[in-house]
This record gives sequence, structure tokens and C-alpha cells, in this order.
Amino acid sequence: MDTMRIQVTRTGGLAGRTRQAELDTAERTDAPHVHALAREAVVGGLRAPSYGVPDGFHYAITVDGRTVHCADPKLTDSQRELVSLVLREGA
Repeated sequence: MDTMRIQVTRTGGLAGRTRQAELDTAERTDAPHVHALAREAVVGGLRAPSYGVPDGFHYAITVDGRTVHCADPKLTDSQRELVSLVLREGA
């Protein structure tokens, strides 16, 4: 099975805190779904940091060394699901 290393860095928000998490799909039973989300998230991302709304979150999503950027409220469904998954279950 292929594995993927996915890292999410979230910045901004009212408190301005940075939160970072990383997920390796090697041992995940849902790896094919996570891989599809990651591919879609990268395609929908921007190469440079983007800014959404004041006090909104900004995200850097790195998939196997390739980083894209996105910001609330303009995340795609795939980006939103991936960011949520990595920040919730990643180390």
C-alpha cells in the first residue's frame, strides 16, 4: 500500500496561535480515502499564502513535500475535511 505524509499548519484566528499536526497514512485502513482528499486538496490550493477573512484561519497543507495554502472561508470540501482530520488525529 502507498503511504502519504500529510502536514497541516493552521495560523491566524482570534488568538493568533499556530497549530501544527502531521499524519502518516501507512497504517490507516482509510488510506485510499485520505489519499484522494489530499490529492484534491493540493489541486485546489494556492502556491502562495492566501488570506480570507479577518481573524480567520490560514492553512498550509503539505503532502509529500508539496505545500499549498488556503484560508477560511474559501476552503474546498476536500481541504476542510483533510484539515479537520489531520488536526484531530495527527501527531
